[in-house]
Amino acid sequence: MKKIIFFSHNKNKIEEVLKLFHRSSFNILSLNNFPNIKEPKEIGSSFEENARIKSSYGFNNFNVPCFADDSGICISALKNLPGIKSKRFIKENGGIDKTFRLILDKTRKHLDNKAYFKTSISLTINNNNNVFFNGIVKGIIAKTPRGKFGFLYDPIFIPNGHEKTYGEMTLEEKNKISNRSIAIQKLKKYLLQLVG
Repeated sequence: MKKIIFFSHNKNKIEEVLKLFHRSSFNILSLNNFPNIKEPKEIGSSFEENARIKSSYGFNNFNVPCFADDSGICISALKNLPGIKSKRFIKENGGIDKTFRLILDKTRKHLDNKAYFKTSISLTINNNNNVFFNGIVKGIIAKTPRGKFGFLYDPIFIPNGHEKTYGEMTLEEKNKISNRSIAIQKLKKYLLQLVG
């Protein structure tokens, strides 16, 4: 159980996850270690389903415990979209800058800047065993994009109780409070109980 695969090619996610497992006794590999493996299509209707599709696919390929995450931002003024389509939403709207403009226009128009980030992690230990861990951080959409750190929607999201956007936080700062961090801490606790 000491060797576990994080089923992702996303360098930003991999960096966050490896930092969160730093100094643990687990050997976390990612798809950077297996560059020829393709990822399955995420056809689920929830974050949990998409995470399960990837972790199950990884387990079936490697026969090693495997976890995967699906994350996204849910924006009140967009009726909680883009949600599970967060990555696709950027493509559909012609890139990150145009997407940010659309979101900022909508939040101003509706006088509603509430939003939350959600991460769902699925851990597959064997063919019939998927365990889920969720992390949610509520916050607001910033008036303008701020910060050069993070990725995707990080520059426009301010977590409740903070003044900085995710994009203005260093990786260390973000990892203390982020939705992915919350889900990973739950996963780590579960793994530690399994190995005793």
